[in-house]
Amino acid sequence: MAAPIEDYALLSDLATGPLISRSGSVDWLCFPRFDSPSVFAALLGNEDHGRWLLAPADPDAVVVSRQYLESTFVLETTWQTSTGQMRVTDLMPPGQGRSSLLRRVTGVQGTVSVRQELSIRPQYGAIVPWMSRIRKNTVPGSGDALLAMAGPDAWALQGPHLPEAHGHVRLGDFQVPAGESVDFELTWFPSYKEVPAPLDFDAALEETTRYWTRWGGNCRQDGIYGPAVKRSLLVLRALTHYETGGIVAAPTTSLPEDFGGSRNWDYRFCWLRDAALTLEAMLTHGYETEALKWRNWLLRALAGDPEDVQIMYGVAGERDLPERVLDHLPGYQDARPVRIGNAAVAQYQADVVGEVMVALERLRLAGGKEDTFSWALQRALLGFVEKHFDDKDFGLWEMRGTAQYFTHSRVMMWAAFDCGVRAVRDHGLPGPAEHWEELRRRLRSEIMERGFNAELNSFTQTYGGTQTDAALLALPQVGFLAYDDQHMLGTVAQLERELLTDEGLLLRYRTETGVDGLEPGEHPFLACSFWLVEQYARTHRQSDAGALMDRLVGFSNELGLLSEEYAPEDQRMAGNFPQAFSHLALVRAADAMHGVDLLSLAAQE
Repeated sequence: MAAPIEDYALLSDLATGPLISRSGSVDWLCFPRFDSPSVFAALLGNEDHGRWLLAPADPDAVVVSRQYLESTFVLETTWQTSTGQMRVTDLMPPGQGRSSLLRRVTGVQGTVSVRQELSIRPQYGAIVPWMSRIRKNTVPGSGDALLAMAGPDAWALQGPHLPEAHGHVRLGDFQVPAGESVDFELTWFPSYKEVPAPLDFDAALEETTRYWTRWGGNCRQDGIYGPAVKRSLLVLRALTHYETGGIVAAPTTSLPEDFGGSRNWDYRFCWLRDAALTLEAMLTHGYETEALKWRNWLLRALAGDPEDVQIMYGVAGERDLPERVLDHLPGYQDARPVRIGNAAVAQYQADVVGEVMVALERLRLAGGKEDTFSWALQRALLGFVEKHFDDKDFGLWEMRGTAQYFTHSRVMMWAAFDCGVRAVRDHGLPGPAEHWEELRRRLRSEIMERGFNAELNSFTQTYGGTQTDAALLALPQVGFLAYDDQHMLGTVAQLERELLTDEGLLLRYRTETGVDGLEPGEHPFLACSFWLVEQYARTHRQSDAGALMDRLVGFSNELGLLSEEYAPEDQRMAGNFPQAFSHLALVRAADAMHGVDLLSLAAQE
């Protein structure tokens, strides 16, 4: 059975992101890209679906420490056994185009017996590859290697003490005395090419550490939540492809939102919304170059007929992301189905263009220059919003029920036209500002009339409805009204009554209403509670903001990673992990706690 979600650590080479459990098992790895089929899928099943274990052979061994080297994704895990102490160092060299996972076992005290288990299972655990041992001197610069092949893909494990065949599993024990190290490297490569020569571990460690510390050293972050902000920004960078600039929502698929339930989705794709919010976060914290890379990914993904706009794309901008079920995988702790691909790609979500326009407006405020392509594309997107002015949509939460007029979506349409007007009035770009002002006015009037329930003194999830939605906390974030506007304060009060759990966390919405077309039941989304922190901080509820923020940051594991949801009754994480949306919301909340005004800060840059 897979470990608790919070027990996993993330590595990254800026192309993929394996997860390593506290017990030393690589239970999830997709080579060579985040969205490639996995070669280790024990996370969604068991060891028969693929994993790579390096841990003490002593069953009573305990982990005495686990940490990233400061500001990196170099993982160090120290074990204590009855015979001594050992340390495992795990890393992936970033941004080289080489798909390699390096692991070093170092003796610290005494002599420790180490157990290695390797089960390579391509295609999400469905295939047993052909494996053979390549003898010494047949691989330049190395000794023996284990070679696995399946169709176009091949994998090589290089290093001493290679595990031996036991059926379809490779097993082996070896001794590591104090002061000595044993290095291994697992590399993916096309099966028609030669086995790559192994990397020098020390050089790879130095280069990997230097890359991450240099990147993290550019972070502008202050206040008591500075370390959490920095780690969150590092996570966002780790989930971003080094060549394309696309950021995946998470490196995993089908970690359940409700344990044992069916709300299991593939998040290894790039949502326009996440890319836009990441652009804002990077701008705020000193990463202008990265912000431009995200902008360029956005523009490339959106290029073409606006009618073909999708809410998400592949890492390189791919459009075809068909959803299917992997019946051979039992799911994380029996949560079925396991899905790959995402059917929500075909949904119309009216808020997405607004998210993009808001981010690009903030980039302009920070001094970013538009070219003929970028501004022409934004004008075309505004034309798309106008063409679908009267259309219902499926909302921020990708409802799988019927399309409706979601208040949040209508506000984001308002924000799209508002940004268009600002681009013309404030930045001198060409465009029909008066026409966009009229559309903006019509939307505002409509939202106030149909999206606000006077009896509840609250905005509602849908026009004419009576339920609220945590997405309504975005209204002041995009300038639709002030954080302390009475309509907003009334909405917050209703959200607290309706969606705040007994544990003080905010649900997205009430799933039992059936609005999403799925079986009811899920845990609180962490992003929603971070939005509530922001709202509290902006309306002088500092005590409430601080208490909630402390609790949310405390849900991070010891490595500073957050999942999509948190199950307070079980005190465990739920949903895909680590989740970009949660870390983005943490950064916004910390900025609010520290008094950072995103709009004014962007204008000062």
